Amino acid sequence: MTEHRLPKRLMTLVYSASLAIMTTYTLWLYAMGHYGDLLVPMFMTLLLLTALLIHHAQGLKPYLPRAILLMSTYAVVLTAMYYQPTSSTLWLGLPIAAAFLLLPLWGALCLNIFIAPLWWVLPSPEGSTLSFTLGMLALVLLLALPPWEHARRRALLRATDPNDSECNAYHIDTLKERLHNEFQRAAMLNKRLAVLVLHLPQLDMAEEQFGHRAQIALLSALCSEVNSRCRDHDLLGRANNATFWLVLPDTSESGALLVRERLQRALSRRVLVETGQLDTRITLCLPRRKESFKRYVQRLEARSKALSDA
Repeated sequence: MTEHRLPKRLMTLVYSASLAIMTTYTLWLYAMGHYGDLLVPMFMTLLLLTALLIHHAQGLKPYLPRAILLMSTYAVVLTAMYYQPTSSTLWLGLPIAAAFLLLPLWGALCLNIFIAPLWWVLPSPEGSTLSFTLGMLALVLLLALPPWEHARRRALLRATDPNDSECNAYHIDTLKERLHNEFQRAAMLNKRLAVLVLHLPQLDMAEEQFGHRAQIALLSALCSEVNSRCRDHDLLGRANNATFWLVLPDTSESGALLVRERLQRALSRRVLVETGQLDTRITLCLPRRKESFKRYVQRLEARSKALSDA
């Protein structure tokens, strides 16, 4: 589910509303005397309550509660259509829409293709008609259009904008391109080159505990401190979610170590309201003699991973 983020407060509202709807549906079945149909809604009510509790838990990824919510939606609609064939086929659009809201585009398409054979085994009078098939296909395509257009616009923006979408740093593609140019320049002119790898261990915790705005505040604090204390031709880029590369052209090892110490002191003095003191891990990675650019990037990525795992 990469690049498919929904605000935590919105997801809390979604889980709470789903739990309330499922509870109401269960009580309605009980009041109407449909005791044979109560098992699945009662079980899904407990699952949705579990999903809500997991969503509020700290240190857990949001994938599990979303999967529970999606599975519950499919299970309840399928069982309701199976035991009550006279129900309107309009309800079949609910789990399809939920898949496109909770999953990335290709994940939702694959799930609906995998689930599609189940729609035709339902004992519905419309289940085998051509109009039903065309309607389901049109619904899937219609729901796929907004995320597809959003992904297309995001790709176009990424191709034309060199900066990262969340902070004042170069995007990874632009960063590698600029680093390649500096690497070739240093090799041709016998210049020195140094790269500092910076990691923010607080970033994931900030998003899980305080939301996306706290994450943006951390990224902005890091970028503003680094950019204000570096030269104009130094390059700061975001290598991955919580790791940055600071490219220092014409900088020796001793000079890069001085920059690292200066940045560590400045960043440690930066205090944010939600997360407190800014905690940053910084290490140095120098190119070796006669080393290829591909090998150097691999070492930078390995160094980034080592910092994130430390």
